[in-house]
Amino acid sequence: MQTNANYTSLVAIGDSFTEGMSDLLPDGSYRGWADLLASRMAARTPGFQYANLAVRGKLMGQIVEEQVDVAAAMRPDVITLVGGLNDTLRPKVDMERVRGLLEEAVERLAPACKQLVLMRSPGRNGPVLERFRPRMEELFACVEDLADRHGALVVDLYGAPSLADPRLWDVDRLHLTAEGHRRVAEAVWQTLGYEPQDTDWRTPMPPTAPPGWVARRTTDARFAKQYLLPWIGRRLTGRSSGDGRPAKRPELLPYEGSAG
Repeated sequence: MQTNANYTSLVAIGDSFTEGMSDLLPDGSYRGWADLLASRMAARTPGFQYANLAVRGKLMGQIVEEQVDVAAAMRPDVITLVGGLNDTLRPKVDMERVRGLLEEAVERLAPACKQLVLMRSPGRNGPVLERFRPRMEELFACVEDLADRHGALVVDLYGAPSLADPRLWDVDRLHLTAEGHRRVAEAVWQTLGYEPQDTDWRTPMPPTAPPGWVARRTTDARFAKQYLLPWIGRRLTGRSSGDGRPAKRPELLPYEGSAG
């Protein structure tokens, strides 16, 4: 790994994970690990430029169709690509097609930047992870293979025990909290060769007493009503939470913001 990295631009593409859900800001927008990473990089490099093309709910095919060529045309120093998890969570999925789309994306992106960054995405401990673990690990094996063939870096979030802790996930059980996003930003920061700011990001949180039966059932009921049933409804009707939603940073421009 290189050290004392000095990149001048970053483009992030993908789905809700990279858009920043559920790291909610007071104005109702989302920050997330990519914004945090850009803020750190900008603090080291005057004139640093950043774009974030990620949109919640996007499948791998949509990322390839809507984001890949746009990112490649920007010719940034760094491109991050995280996608395919939404595909693996569908009741039926053609994993061969997903792997092919991921390969197509990497083949287009790797020559268009100095450093392509891929990820083994984190998974929240629980029944959802266990049900879809084989698909996820098939996707991650493809990520590793493509990285080896195209010189991309891989950030291993899936192998970090800290990020499997349900306390680092929002009540929707699909998106990281602000602390979870902070740890992801640190992981990518270190993988890019910058000096660590938090050497313990992989360290699990201190144990706490588990919630009681009533609290668990209340939380489960809230989750089902607010998140699970709407999610099922969108699947049945072919809709997505990202339909019609533009990227929050569609142009590669000088970064202005705060790590917060």
